[in-house]
Amino acid sequence: MSQVIACYKWVVDEADIRINTDLTVDLSKAKGKISDYDKNAIEAAVQAAASLNGKAIGLTFGTAEAKPSLKDALSRGLDEAWYINDQQAGQADGAGTARALAAAIKRMPDVSLIICAEGASDTYARQTAPRIGALLDLPVVTSAGKIEISGNTLTAVRILDDCLQTVKVELPAVIAVLPEINPAPIPGLKAVLAAGKKPVTELKTQDLGIDLAPKTSVTEFKGYIMNRKNIIFNEGQTADKVNALATALRKEGVL
Repeated sequence: MSQVIACYKWVVDEADIRINTDLTVDLSKAKGKISDYDKNAIEAAVQAAASLNGKAIGLTFGTAEAKPSLKDALSRGLDEAWYINDQQAGQADGAGTARALAAAIKRMPDVSLIICAEGASDTYARQTAPRIGALLDLPVVTSAGKIEISGNTLTAVRILDDCLQTVKVELPAVIAVLPEINPAPIPGLKAVLAAGKKPVTELKTQDLGIDLAPKTSVTEFKGYIMNRKNIIFNEGQTADKVNALATALRKEGVL
């Protein structure tokens, strides 16, 4: 049976992040969630698995804090989940994360398609799909806003800066999807209850025999505050206000 893998990440809920006056970031009260973009990727995997008459499997690499993600992911239509549990995931860079995910995928039989979000909602580094493809020697399609599967051929419409590009690739392949790929439905109560009965495979990085030593490290993490000019155009008629705004924007180089 064909298997479609949905890679996803457990991230900090940005709604809970607080920026202190010295611009240090306070995460003490922040809860976790599945990256918003990964929710679209999970739904894309569920739909792709249905097209292939196969199985949709969720795959995540995270610390012990990521365990609650399993039930949420499974309630979104996945058939089972794989969880690489390692405290080093908190410091892993893109290279280490890809090595962990690729090593787990190698253990799965009959993998036809690997779907990732274009980027996670915390860093949006856009590294996971290309790195997995390189490690597994599979073709990679990024920035996919639409995919269709016919037999063993996947057709993807890529949304680029100034155009749409349609490409075809033979499976197995790795696809990085944009949020436009499909909506991410909110699981109903029945789906949430059923998620607790679905199979979960938990792995440790030592089981996979991989090196997680990061090649990059974060040296500083500070908040950002935008200082607005707060210019108000309130004199004259509407046309005068619009002209004044346009003039100011041209002066700033925005237009």
